[in-house]
Amino acid sequence: MKNFHRILFVVVAAALCGLCVFQWRIQTLQRTEIQKVSDTLYQKELAIQGYTNSIKTLDAQVAQMQEQMSTFEQSTKSNQQHTAELQRELGELRATQRNYTNQIAEYQKAVPQLETKLKEAYDGIKKQNASLKELVTGRDELVTKLNDAIADRNKVVSQYNDWVQKVEKIQGGAK
Repeated sequence: MKNFHRILFVVVAAALCGLCVFQWRIQTLQRTEIQKVSDTLYQKELAIQGYTNSIKTLDAQVAQMQEQMSTFEQSTKSNQQHTAELQRELGELRATQRNYTNQIAEYQKAVPQLETKLKEAYDGIKKQNASLKELVTGRDELVTKLNDAIADRNKVVSQYNDWVQKVEKIQGGAK
């Protein structure tokens, strides 16, 4: 029995050593698995942190884009108002253009009539100028004749004055 106990003791010790080796092997596998899970968890936490940072960045970009969109919307509204004003002004200018075109057409119709009237007036002015030239020529002739007549009368008056002086001398010598 002593052998049996010893063999049993050796078998139990060997079984206990096998159990320790088995447990050590399982714990090593578990630690490896835990390390893998821990690494995966760390990678996922890094990814989550990156995603969180990316989300914050995207939120900031979205806010900035919303501000730009509101600015663009305001610009669009003001541009639409300006366009409406320009279209209104364009309509007014077109109406004015039609009025001016109609006036030009009327003027173009009136130009030949006015040219005819101007030609008639010009012809009348030519006739009046010719008449005035004739009158001026006649007046000049009359003035020349008048000057000649006045010169003749002045000679007569001068001769009369000479005779009066001679008569006075004669009368003055007789006294």
